[in-house]
Amino acid sequence: MKYGFFITGTDTGVGKTWATIALMRRFKQQELSVVGMKPVAAGCEYQDGQLKNEDALLIQENASQWLDYSDINPYAFEDAISPHLAGVEYPVQIDVIAQAFDKIKDKADVILVEGAGGWFAPLNNEDDIADLAKALALPVIVVVAIRLGCINHARLTLQAIQSAGVHCVGWIAMCIDPKMARQDENIATIKNKSSAPLLGVLPYTDEMNFDYLAENLTAEKLI
Repeated sequence: MKYGFFITGTDTGVGKTWATIALMRRFKQQELSVVGMKPVAAGCEYQDGQLKNEDALLIQENASQWLDYSDINPYAFEDAISPHLAGVEYPVQIDVIAQAFDKIKDKADVILVEGAGGWFAPLNNEDDIADLAKALALPVIVVVAIRLGCINHARLTLQAIQSAGVHCVGWIAMCIDPKMARQDENIATIKNKSSAPLLGVLPYTDEMNFDYLAENLTAEKLI
């Protein structure tokens, strides 16, 4: 591993996975090999006798080499609820995730680790996503869903990351509302009020065209 990044978001359902895949494609365009993880996923279905998550499968499919699903997604929960609730009988343990991370981190030039929910989403009764990012010692990229309220959500998340002593290398604007008024102005406001650089504006699309999304990223700022 030459480079590693932890992907978090301003909330759940903000487009973290699509941003992660777009980053994977962008790094590939720069002739870098890349693998990814979604260590904790809630909302999984049984496939071949194993619980699997649609987003984690996308990460698996877009890696430069094939990795075992269990290494990409060590904690797969059937119910689409917070991990600390879904995992009552099988609680998430950060050291287990760290072991899976260590197993695959040197299999590519770049590794991307996608979190679950937002920065303070709980993983168990003691730990949250912030603790996982710190344990893996990765710089953070924030995916900001551009919708009503995004300025406050982005500033709170970026401030929380800074307060945690974690390096934020930048943020990605994910346009998820095609009818949002003054979209460009909202993005500009976040940019002007943030010390973290804007890494790209991913336009709204209802199709999984990740090469198209990758074209809107400036991943060169990351390496």
